[in-house]
Order: sequence, then C-alpha cells, then structure tokens
Amino acid sequence: MITGMVSNSKDYIAPRSAVQSLVIVVIMADVPENAPEHCPGTQSESAGKVSACQGCPNQNICASGLPRAPDPAIEEIRERMSSVKHKILVLSGKGGVGKSTFTAHLARGLARDESTQVAVLDIDICGPSIPRVMGLEGEQVHQSGSGWSPVYVEDNLSVMSVGFLLSSPDDAVIWRGPKKNGLIKQFLRDVDWGDTDYLVVDTPPGTSDEHLSIVQYLSCTNVDGAVLVTTPQEISLMDVRKEISFCRKVNLPILGIVENMSGFVCPKCKARKQPSAQCSVDLRIQLRGF
Repeated sequence: MITGMVSNSKDYIAPRSAVQSLVIVVIMADVPENAPEHCPGTQSESAGKVSACQGCPNQNICASGLPRAPDPAIEEIRERMSSVKHKILVLSGKGGVGKSTFTAHLARGLARDESTQVAVLDIDICGPSIPRVMGLEGEQVHQSGSGWSPVYVEDNLSVMSVGFLLSSPDDAVIWRGPKKNGLIKQFLRDVDWGDTDYLVVDTPPGTSDEHLSIVQYLSCTNVDGAVLVTTPQEISLMDVRKEISFCRKVNLPILGIVENMSGFVCPKCKARKQPSAQCSVDLRIQLRGF
C-alpha cells in the first residue's frame, strides 16, 4: 500500500499529478538522495564509473565492485506474476514496423475467447502508443488497496501504459535508464493483474535498458518467449538479426517472426500486391505471419 494513494478499500481515480509524483518517488529508489542529477543508479554496471559520478559522496562505494544485495523487488514481482500464466514479449529492431499494432491485434485475438483473461503492458516509456492504438487515450489509472488497476478495454482485456500517467499525450518523457527501469519494476510489482492467462508486453524498438529490465525482472517467472516483428526490407532485417542475437544472449526463447507490411490490396482491382520481396534470408526462425 502506498500512503496517500488509497482511500479505504474503494477504487478511485488517482489524479494524474498525484500519480506522476508517486512514480517519481518510487522509481528513484535506487538513486541516493544526495546523488548528482545524472546518477546512473546504484544497480547500474556503470555505477561510480562515469563522469556524472564525479564528486558524489557515494562514488567509492558504488565503484567498489562489491556484490550488491539481491533486489527485494524480484521476489515481489515473482509473487505478483504467479497469477499470470503466459508472458509474451513483442520486440522489433526498428521503429515503424507495426510492433504496437501487432501487439494490439494479438491481445484482441487472444481475448476473443471471453473465458480468457488478457493484459497488455506497454513499456515503451518514451513513446507509448498502445493507449492510442487501443482507443484508450484520456483514460486514467485507478488505485485500490491491492495496487494499481489497469485500464480495461473489455471485461477480459486490460492495459497499463505510462501514457495513462501523462497530463497530455504530447508530453515528452525525458528519462535516463534508472528511471525507466524503476517504472517497469513498478508496473510489474504494483499493478493488480489478477488471474491473467496472457500478458503481452509491448517493448520499444531496439535492445536497450527497457529490454534488459523486463527480461531481468521476469527471469524468475517463466517467460514463454518473444515474437519479433519486422518488414521485408533488408534494412529492417539487419536489425531483426540483432534482436535474434539479443534473445539468444539473454536466453529468451523466440516464438517466431512476424513479417509485416509485405503487401497491400489494390483498391481498384482488389489484387494483392507485394512491393517488396518476401523475407528470404535464413534466420533459422519460424515465420509466423505475413
């Protein structure tokens, strides 16, 4: 329970200003109060070693290389995620390939069975598009004694995104790695997902802090794997190869690759056109759709 955010056991809508303040307070947990402005965080590999650490009273401790205590949030996340049966990450090496659109379609497809509970987690912190893609712009986060309640599209389809915490969809989120990681941790630990059959995670393009964080935090919860989204152009395939390499290095199973935008239907003759050659490179991964 978070002081100032819960009113007895009744659900209520948390004002965005209050939610934003809550986020800032919680996600700074791994940054000391007396740390400089651009502190990389005590859990970072560069803790105590970068220029931003110069003059910080904690620099020697951070740079000592002594083993750090296990993050207590890992156990809390494991307990929270124990009610989620399947966890699927959606990745792409490049932006603009339709990853978030695919995430929304996948979630809605799974939710066609009304007995199946589906949730979508948007961890694209700096460019959250899931609220718009799923028609949820302007929605607000609810808070109860059991944690944050996700926004519901249908009775069996819920969504959580940083986009719900912004006062305007045009607001820029200008955060470094530790803040992003902290918010992802908070989403996994504090959102009341309930009994969920599928959690579909929409990630930002590339392989960066968000990807490392989600894999680390979910490592103890048996992630089913990742679906990679690409387009048939070679410039996109170059990046999907990097995604494959990332998944193999962090032992994240690859469920398959979706080749998006490989064709269109002519509005006049209704024939299907394929402006680009179909993905033919040997990725040694099963193609799931076109």
